[in-house]
Amino acid sequence: MQANVKWVDGDTFIGTSHSGHNVVFDTGSDPKAPSPMEMVLMSAGACSSVDVVSILKKARQQVSGVQVQLSGERAETTPRVFTKVNLHFIVTGTEVSEKHVERAVSLSADKYCSVAIMLEKSVQITHSFEVKEIV
Repeated sequence: MQANVKWVDGDTFIGTSHSGHNVVFDTGSDPKAPSPMEMVLMSAGACSSVDVVSILKKARQQVSGVQVQLSGERAETTPRVFTKVNLHFIVTGTEVSEKHVERAVSLSADKYCSVAIMLEKSVQITHSFEVKEIV
């Protein structure tokens, strides 16, 4: 895997993935895009969400939505790394089994989400979930 990051102006950078997709980063006082650390947090959420959706679909759960609310705590001093991250999944659907959601979140955390598993080497990562029934 390869990527490129190019300085644009001020505190704005554009990252280009090997597959040709662009992402804007901004670390300024009036940012126009996410910071690199925000992107790390969102990457963990995206990676885990892909797993949870896939596992729930395979379990034939009637899921209509999956959202993950992410919170991260950072060290007070430089380097301001994440010390704690929580991923809270909100799964909506009809007759969605909490047992299936718990299993999907656990499998993502323990086996599939490479981003979160990589971060877990130095960050305390926790997971939680709730199921909202659509009537």
